[in-house]
Amino acid sequence: MEIIKPDLGLLIWMLISFGVVLYVLIKYAWRPILAALKYRERSIQKSLEAAQQAKEEMAKIEFGNEKITQLAKIERENLLKEAKELKNNIIEEAKETAKKEAKKIIEEARLSVEYEKNLVINEIKNQIATLSVDIAEKILKQNLGNESTQKKLIDDLVKDIDLN
Repeated sequence: MEIIKPDLGLLIWMLISFGVVLYVLIKYAWRPILAALKYRERSIQKSLEAAQQAKEEMAKIEFGNEKITQLAKIERENLLKEAKELKNNIIEEAKETAKKEAKKIIEEARLSVEYEKNLVINEIKNQIATLSVDIAEKILKQNLGNESTQKKLIDDLVKDIDLN
């Protein structure tokens, strides 16, 4: 039972031992422990600040990425719009060129047909004239075969001539 009820001497020696241990701890261990705790606290604080700063930078980067993505989309839409306009312009120019070429070809064909028609008409006129002369010659040979008919034709022609 002595352990449960310590003696006054034991209590004093325990207090002296505790005081010596406390003095040694305060003198040699307390400052390094407090310094280590302060160092640890500062490193944790710096890590938290760095994490906060990184978080803010990430937010800025994400905002920048969103902005860049939006600008890229707008640029892509503009490029597509310009490409469509260019395509439509090229198609319109091709249509205009084709119309001009078609008109030119049609006009050349019309002129060619008209030229050929005039040639054919002239050829037909020449043939008709030749045939008319041949027919007239044959008719005149038959009708003017005798002298009395010739004299009568000459008189009729002279009467028809008006000498003004």
